[in-house]
Amino acid sequence: MLDILWSLGAFIVTLGVLVTFHEFGHFWVARKCGVKVLTFSVGFGKAIWQRQGKDGTCYQVSRIPLGGYVRMLDERVDEVAPNERHLSFNSKSVWQRAAIVAAGPVANFLLAIVVLWGMFLIGVPSVKPVVGAVTPNSVAAQVELPTPSEIISVNGRRTEDWQQVNLGFAAALGDDTATLTVRDERQRERTFELDISNWRLGDEQIPTFSALGFQPFQPAIYTELAYVQEDSPAAQAGLQVGDKILALDGTLYEEWSQIRDAIMAAPAEQVSLTILRNGAELELPVTMGEREFEGKTYGYLGVEPARDSYPEAYRFVQQYGIVDSLVKGTERTWNLMVLSVQMIGKLLTGTVSVTNLSGPVAIAEGAGVSASYGLVYFLGFLALISVNLGIINLLPLPMLDGGHLLFLGIEGVRKRAVSERVQEISYRIGGALIFALMAIAISNDLLRLFK
Repeated sequence: MLDILWSLGAFIVTLGVLVTFHEFGHFWVARKCGVKVLTFSVGFGKAIWQRQGKDGTCYQVSRIPLGGYVRMLDERVDEVAPNERHLSFNSKSVWQRAAIVAAGPVANFLLAIVVLWGMFLIGVPSVKPVVGAVTPNSVAAQVELPTPSEIISVNGRRTEDWQQVNLGFAAALGDDTATLTVRDERQRERTFELDISNWRLGDEQIPTFSALGFQPFQPAIYTELAYVQEDSPAAQAGLQVGDKILALDGTLYEEWSQIRDAIMAAPAEQVSLTILRNGAELELPVTMGEREFEGKTYGYLGVEPARDSYPEAYRFVQQYGIVDSLVKGTERTWNLMVLSVQMIGKLLTGTVSVTNLSGPVAIAEGAGVSASYGLVYFLGFLALISVNLGIINLLPLPMLDGGHLLFLGIEGVRKRAVSERVQEISYRIGGALIFALMAIAISNDLLRLFK
């Protein structure tokens, strides 16, 4: 319940910030162009807070936090006094109206730059993209990549961490090959050509590098116990820190991953553990606990294995000065903008499945998880969603800013506005398309939850 409330709170903060900046972009440019703004609303529906400003604008927060709007004086929908006609939106030139419409998405892009600038100023704890293993029979396995090796670029784009590797492969979706440059243990750089002609991104919610078979480096894990939880099945059976698990029900295991899988496969079952303690083998009967996860029941013992510490050589902090952080934030924003456009194109061509569309539930989960990790991770998430919101609003669909810009472009070429009848029909079609996309996204969210 607390997780749900945390995610809900982070979701409201995220949308509140993004919508406020988006609508402020429209508001600020409208005022600069001499347009009277009647209402500035964060959210839709009935207002839960309102204040009349000295500038004549009603500022409000409404009940439904899934958007917002700026209502401007417009002769097409309002009765406008003759002395105020010059303040109406429709009285402005095509270029002024286009600037007002485009200002919302532009504000989202600028917000992303500022947020990422702050993120890089604070510093982002990161790990180098070192490949520890390769999944057999995968795309990565075909090139016989040496392990461990650090990925330093994908298609010529520098990759400092796993997030950039993920974005680099996402940008390569649909291509026949992807060029991968790595640095091996001897500091030698080698380049490989990955055949990704048959690779498509399905509905698996995993990073692109995992789908291709790259497994990030993990410190060695041992079968010796480093922690035994109080009042757990392990503690009740008499397991102690330092015990080494050898077998379950007579089956010998050498890897902790095998022991973990065997434990998870035996919920509420009584099993015999063979352990090594102080050089002597012991047999301990234990009744496994059980836990629910995503609708399935798994066995639970209540122990943690000993493992090596993560190499300090692989850790670093992405932190820069004031100017360099601004440059980095601008570069990252531009890369996210380009990738967002590419992914929309790949959705249309079928390279990326529509099952990858995410709705408000997935956004809420992402907001909650990133916020729980810390401020810098939440800032990165906020920038990503801000860029996506800006790009989506620029799609040439009626009801979106991009649709309005399309009509204004046609008006600029024809020297007369598109008829109200055509606009009305277009808005209905656009509304239906947007509703369908939202329905798909929300359905995907619900399917993931039920899975």
